[in-house]
Amino acid sequence: MDIAEQVGYAVYKVGNNRLELWGDDDGLLVTYDNEAGHMTNVEKIPGDQSLVRLPLLDEESRNRLPKLYSQEKLGMNATAQVKFFTPDAQWIWYASEFDGEDTFFGLVVGDEIELGYFSLAELQSVRGGMGLPVERDRYFTPTTLKEMRAYHQQSRYG
Repeated sequence: MDIAEQVGYAVYKVGNNRLELWGDDDGLLVTYDNEAGHMTNVEKIPGDQSLVRLPLLDEESRNRLPKLYSQEKLGMNATAQVKFFTPDAQWIWYASEFDGEDTFFGLVVGDEIELGYFSLAELQSVRGGMGLPVERDRYFTPTTLKEMRAYHQQSRYG
């Protein structure tokens, strides 16, 4: 994994003995033997046929998100239900509301830490410095916007 990342591939682990390596236009599926410590097979993956790429907003996350404007009275005590991030940049989006089509409201951590609206279409088109797409944090535990803002302010400003 380390070598592939050093030469510019985006690397995704697939199961116990395979890696997806993604370059500019296509990818490779590498199978390796853990015990012997070497590769046993390399297959080309054309275009966008990744085995591990998940939808940016899955049905479960979509269903957890309250309707846009429904949490206004809670202010910073509203709960961020979904976290999106750039794996190769320092941007994070915490969604607390969703209009059901394209528009989220939540906390955005980028150049500044601020509340705001952001778009699913925009998240799907954004690429970080190495060209990697925005991802959804599959292991994020819903947390209040207030707690997430405090966490990032502490991390950033000490």
